[in-house]
Amino acid sequence: MDFWNRLIGGSGSSSSTQKAPPPPTTPEQRLAKFKRVWQQLLGSWRNTRDNDPHSQETLRGYIKRLTDLLIEEEKRSTRLCMNFCYEQQVFIALSKIGQSGSPAVIRECIVAFSTLIDNEDEDFLGHESFAHSLIAFLKATSQRSVPSFEGEFVELLFSIASKIRSSPGILRVWFTNSAGEGGGKHYESLEPRERFAGMTNKEDFPLFYLLIDYVHQEGKVGDFARTGLLYIVEAASSSGALERWIVESDLATLMASGLGALYSQLSRKLAITYSTEEPPTILVLSDFVPQPASGAETPNSPEFKTHLDTFLSYLTFWQDVLEHCRSAEVKQTLLDHFQVLFLQQLLYPSLLESSDADGGSSVAVLTYVRVVLDTLDYPDIIHLILSYLMNMPENPESMQVQSRTKRRQSLDMLSRAADVMDSPTPAIYSLADLIMTSLASKSQQTVATTLRLVSTILRKHYPYSMHTLLKTIPVSGSSPTRTIGAHNAEMEMLFQMVADLTGEGRDSAQTYGDHLKDCQGLLESHPCTTKFLGLRGNIVGGSGISSGEDRLARMHMHTLSPHDPFLRHLVDLLAAFFSNTVETNLVLTCVIVDLAAPAYMRPEGWLYYDPAHYEFPEDDDSDNEDDELDTMEEELAAILGDTTLLSTEDLFAEKDRRRLREIKLARRHPRLRRRHAPPIIEALQDLVAQIAAYRRDIPDLDDKLMERRRAFEFTDEINDALASTQTSQPPPLPKQPSPSFPMPMLDPFSARNLILGPDVARGRTQFLSPTPSSRGVSPAIDPNSPFESHIADTTTRRIKVLMPGQKGLHLPPPPESEEGNGEDTPEVLHSPPSTRNQQQGDFTLSHLLTNIMILQEFILELAALTQVRAALFADVKFA
Repeated sequence: MDFWNRLIGGSGSSSSTQKAPPPPTTPEQRLAKFKRVWQQLLGSWRNTRDNDPHSQETLRGYIKRLTDLLIEEEKRSTRLCMNFCYEQQVFIALSKIGQSGSPAVIRECIVAFSTLIDNEDEDFLGHESFAHSLIAFLKATSQRSVPSFEGEFVELLFSIASKIRSSPGILRVWFTNSAGEGGGKHYESLEPRERFAGMTNKEDFPLFYLLIDYVHQEGKVGDFARTGLLYIVEAASSSGALERWIVESDLATLMASGLGALYSQLSRKLAITYSTEEPPTILVLSDFVPQPASGAETPNSPEFKTHLDTFLSYLTFWQDVLEHCRSAEVKQTLLDHFQVLFLQQLLYPSLLESSDADGGSSVAVLTYVRVVLDTLDYPDIIHLILSYLMNMPENPESMQVQSRTKRRQSLDMLSRAADVMDSPTPAIYSLADLIMTSLASKSQQTVATTLRLVSTILRKHYPYSMHTLLKTIPVSGSSPTRTIGAHNAEMEMLFQMVADLTGEGRDSAQTYGDHLKDCQGLLESHPCTTKFLGLRGNIVGGSGISSGEDRLARMHMHTLSPHDPFLRHLVDLLAAFFSNTVETNLVLTCVIVDLAAPAYMRPEGWLYYDPAHYEFPEDDDSDNEDDELDTMEEELAAILGDTTLLSTEDLFAEKDRRRLREIKLARRHPRLRRRHAPPIIEALQDLVAQIAAYRRDIPDLDDKLMERRRAFEFTDEINDALASTQTSQPPPLPKQPSPSFPMPMLDPFSARNLILGPDVARGRTQFLSPTPSSRGVSPAIDPNSPFESHIADTTTRRIKVLMPGQKGLHLPPPPESEEGNGEDTPEVLHSPPSTRNQQQGDFTLSHLLTNIMILQEFILELAALTQVRAALFADVKFA
């Protein structure tokens, strides 16, 4: 008989031939059924045999039927079953059943508790007995957490935290010092001596620690836990006792340790690679050779993506906690632990131990620092990271914790960490030192990765680069200012460079217009711009600003020192432009523009000609100046609309004529002599001169450039057509976005556009996108491409890089076909005046063509930046 009962799933008292009772139709019938199932559950629980699967399944079935009745009742206006649960304290038995139940029983208990919590009529969460029962269940269950109910378990914790956030009054029943099960003394009633004596522990606020256990996990589990804990910290503002408890608890220790554990999971070696099946077009049209990982992790690895996702999600959680926490004491406690346990003990040591000689550890740590800075935007934590890593002079002594309410265990741990005198510090070797060392690396991947980090610092956190990475000198208000005449002369010089690179005058008006838009967006969104324009409008910031914002408030006009080492590295990289990898050149040009973008930076002397060195043609005709002034007076009178005024001798007073004379002087074009050329311009002039040598040695260079441009245009047209097709189709089902894996990790050129086509502005992001997305078919890999012959020709013709001082050879045009030659004969040309990259003995004509196009568009970008700066920052003198 017992066998048949188990087979049909009965309770042992019903017959297999008995008909199922009809579903309840009234609240009273539903309540009667609920009571009946409840009694069956209690009876079965009292008679349950330990470790009996059948008994556990029976219990699970009864709990599910109770929950189903409660859910069904939610659709009705009368809540008799829910009232019964509240009055009879059904939750006490549910808690005890769940604590000793199977995973299936635990899962049903979680659903039942969630249903009770979601009820709006009965205040279960404010019931002290309910809180104690649920906490007992959660604590026992957390020790047996298995994947089958882990998600539901954390969602239940989140629901409790969410309710506490919306109803702070219920916090007191969840936050007590429990001397034993069933209750204890409220935390507020404890004497300070008791709290310092160790009474502050997990029993005070178990919900807090239950959430802590899951905040570092991946996916939805970690997201729910982090948000729930965020709600708890936010609720501290409404409870002084909770605020004190958080400061004295090991919240900061656990959070910092969890962040360190996630950082430790990231690979110590990283190789930035791109898809070999469909690499970006710009790499295909250069000397791109997929590099073997050599034991290093690659960003495309699913495991790496998962680990980085989780680390950045937790880092974002840190930022959210700091932003939502209105307690200065809690915030400072978190920041202190962040510095000691993460910055000093993990991030900085990994930075110190990195090297580009061991297969990518420099690439890894520089990439991690960059994505951290790209992910965060909260001023206080940014200030803490950069002021420490850059060894800023005003770096606070993080070891001296001022709060008297901190837990002694935490204080002892911080003190022990601070007493390690043998540990290196940023005062000996800072992040700026690592950047300078890495820029001199023979590995182009290390150089490119370093430049990406620099671009992020300059673009988002510029004040921290002054006097650390950059050697700047202040500029006084009496310093000579660029004149409008010099501005126009430099613009003409830049456009002439573009024409010299292009050959037969290509119309670049549309491209230049796109650059203007991009540069305007860059300058307007730069953090320095708003502050600079606000200061000019006599808008002074108020009190209560953070350390990071305070650094911006104390900015002053400055320029680069003529002997700035970082600038020297940029010039050296520019000198080797044509033999550099395309990736290096893209980010190099980005960094130069980033360096000139801040409103407080005066580019005169390193990017523009120094006004102190202006030379003007001498005027031998003394009457020439008066004639020009008369002409300017006539023009001004015409603007005023009354030419009859010209007959009046005193039309312009002497002071007005002096003003006109100043305007006239400001409009003069100075001679832009080579010996006074700023370093960046001098390097660009050398590159343009090299192209002239290339043009002599490769008679068909201009034809190949035109074909290459058409190849990029062809790719653009295909991409536009594919994009139009995709937008006309029904959109795909939305995917869950990754909350913490920013594109800058694999897409370092998102700051602005570097256009490689004549008509359409295409951002740096498009060329080195790590995913196929909508790039379309590359003209280099499509066998049906009309440019197949061009690609085959330019990728087989090689150009030898000679040592400085050697002369180029004037070679005849290449033969029509190179088939059967056995090997390619490199064309010998002038080399850049640099010894940095001589290990690259030669490169293809295809590589040269692509780098020439990058150089053209970079010079156009500099011209656009020059024009936008003059309009936005008024850094040009008109009189």
